[in-house]
Amino acid sequence: PRPLAAPEPPAPAAPRFVGESERVPMSVMRKAIAEHMVRSKRTSAHVNTVFEVDVSPIVRLRESHKAEFEAREGVALTYTPFFAKALVDTVRDFPAFNSSIEGEEIVYKKPVNLGVAVALESGLIVPVVRDAQLKSFTGLVLAIHDLAERARTKRLKPEDVQNGTISMTNPGSYGSLFNTPVINQPQVAILGIGGIEKRPVVIEDAIAIRSMVCLSLSFDHRVIDGAV
Repeated sequence: PRPLAAPEPPAPAAPRFVGESERVPMSVMRKAIAEHMVRSKRTSAHVNTVFEVDVSPIVRLRESHKAEFEAREGVALTYTPFFAKALVDTVRDFPAFNSSIEGEEIVYKKPVNLGVAVALESGLIVPVVRDAQLKSFTGLVLAIHDLAERARTKRLKPEDVQNGTISMTNPGSYGSLFNTPVINQPQVAILGIGGIEKRPVVIEDAIAIRSMVCLSLSFDHRVIDGAV
């Protein structure tokens, strides 16, 4: 008979804080987020890269059309759909970012199902715009608005948060310069959008004031290399 393996020693208990405090049980959502984030860090070889981008043309475009757009479509024109459209179009040219790992195989997904993180009072949820590559810019605006509204009013269906292939998150709306988001498993990449700010930049040896943003990309080094 084979000898039994020695049992692993129990993990040391976390030290308990001594002093004035309040203990509150984790909500179901918070426990799910915690487990999902820790599993992602254990699964993916996270790499982060940050690019500073001049978005002055987007700022001017939005300013000139936002009133007309809201009057016509009934929803506000935010910056999020501009980045969503750029991400979806770019992913079509770089299919490794729209993939996942199953065993020793890389699965390249044909549809781009874009997850868009939405902050709720109880935590964070990532509803999915299905077949985002088939949608026009206006279609993306309406789809993102619909998912965010249903997320905030607790009207999402289970299928609304399933089968995402790549995600994006927008901490810039809360004043963040940039962040290094955790990959949403089993995806291999997530884009973080920082705050848009006017900054002095050098253009052809002259200093100009431009609207700049930091875009941070977290990707899984098991699939994607830095050159890609």
